[in-house]
Amino acid sequence: LPVDLKDTVVGQYLGSDEEPGYLEDEGVPKDSVTPTFATVVLHVKNKRWEGVPFILKAGKALNERKAEIRIQMKTPISHYVSEMAHNELVIRLQPDEAIYMKINTKTPGLKNQLLESELDLTYEERYEKLEIPDAYERLILDVIRGDHQHF
Repeated sequence: LPVDLKDTVVGQYLGSDEEPGYLEDEGVPKDSVTPTFATVVLHVKNKRWEGVPFILKAGKALNERKAEIRIQMKTPISHYVSEMAHNELVIRLQPDEAIYMKINTKTPGLKNQLLESELDLTYEERYEKLEIPDAYERLILDVIRGDHQHF
């Protein structure tokens, strides 16, 4: 589906006591309207993914630096509670590569209570004896080997 303007947000970061804002940066025109942050919600039109938002966010000078893909599943119909968190698949590309699934589970026992659980594959914890190269290290190794498939 085409991106709807109501599903997008763009902005520009402001300064604080410790850090200058985008417009205070040397070389940036004082009347610049260049966005430094963007969020867009994408929707896929087919039976499997209908109603599931794909949320992309990117920005400069954010509180944390990360690249990840988050897929929020449809809210399941629950006989236990009226509101619950979405089940969510998260693929973290950097830093600290990981794949994890946040899922709502019923707590054991007779109570009808839900608990958010995680199935977690954090590479650093699972493969602690292996050195996992970052993206640039892999790319440089590909260049040295003459492997052009990633660039």
